Amino acid sequence: MKEIFRVFLFLTVLCSSLIFTSCASKNNDPAPRPSGGGGMTVRGVIVSSQPLDNVVNSSGTVLASESVDLMSEASGTVQAILFKEGAHVRKNDLLVKLNDDDLQAQLKKTKLQIELAAELADRQKQLFENNNTSKEQYDIAINTVSTLRADSANLVASIRHREIRAPFDGIIGLRYVSEGSYVIPPTTRVASIQKINPLKVDFAIPEKYAGKVRVNDVVKFRSDETNVEFGGRVYAIEPEIDPTTRTLQLRAMCDNKGESIFPGGYVHVELRLKEPGGALMVPTQAIVPVLKGQTILVRKNGVVMSVLVKTGIRTPSLIQVTTGLSAGDTVITTGILQLRPGMPVNVTVK
Repeated sequence: MKEIFRVFLFLTVLCSSLIFTSCASKNNDPAPRPSGGGGMTVRGVIVSSQPLDNVVNSSGTVLASESVDLMSEASGTVQAILFKEGAHVRKNDLLVKLNDDDLQAQLKKTKLQIELAAELADRQKQLFENNNTSKEQYDIAINTVSTLRADSANLVASIRHREIRAPFDGIIGLRYVSEGSYVIPPTTRVASIQKINPLKVDFAIPEKYAGKVRVNDVVKFRSDETNVEFGGRVYAIEPEIDPTTRTLQLRAMCDNKGESIFPGGYVHVELRLKEPGGALMVPTQAIVPVLKGQTILVRKNGVVMSVLVKTGIRTPSLIQVTTGLSAGDTVITTGILQLRPGMPVNVTVK
């Protein structure tokens, strides 16, 4: 009986000890720690205003700075051709002469009549001063001289109409008449003359750039045939947007000192538009497409915020933000898929 009592007492003490140890172990467990520390660490950039050249690509057509088809102002037979095809000519060079023998004869006759009328007018003047003739007779003599001189000037102008002269410095093209040909204005084309240094380039840009382009904006153009870049500037802007194509027509003036590009050719055009006051540029990977447009994640007050933005010009690595951001904002560029608005975040700025 005593042995049973001892075993019972031993078991009671052992159970009490185990219960006490278990309770003490529960009371000494450490408190749980908040996960994540100060938030996820990502990379980002601080937005700042920076100069930006907006390059607008287009295609253009080369034009001569001056161009005209040579035609005679009067009908007649070609008496002489005084130019070589493809040659450079100077302004007022005589190029083609039409037969004007009849006009030359009339002019010679008129000059003789002027000499005779002038002598008669001098005699009438002396008689009038000596009161030997009337004022009327003297006036008639003076008017006769004036009329003959007017006839002479008219004949000289008609003779000039039988001449074709270069209207400006340039290169004359192929001729379409021969000596002895009978020309009739304005149907008979004699030749063409082009001034190809400098050159004009006509091109168009989308309507959205109409408010940004200015006279003197820099233009570069390249010909596929020569693969050489030429530079110039915009000098004229069409004051109307084409309602069919929704484009604005521009014209630039470019040097062509080597005369290696000819009018009528096709060129690639680069128009550089300056952004006034600079532009806010962010890395392209920062843009998040959404249903309503595009957003960017920024860090404000230590947490993530989603900002709806509008974008503009794109370069190989950057994109312009036109609305939604301000200079000094911190834009998140990595971990974008893991972040949500309101989450705490640490940003390492590049």
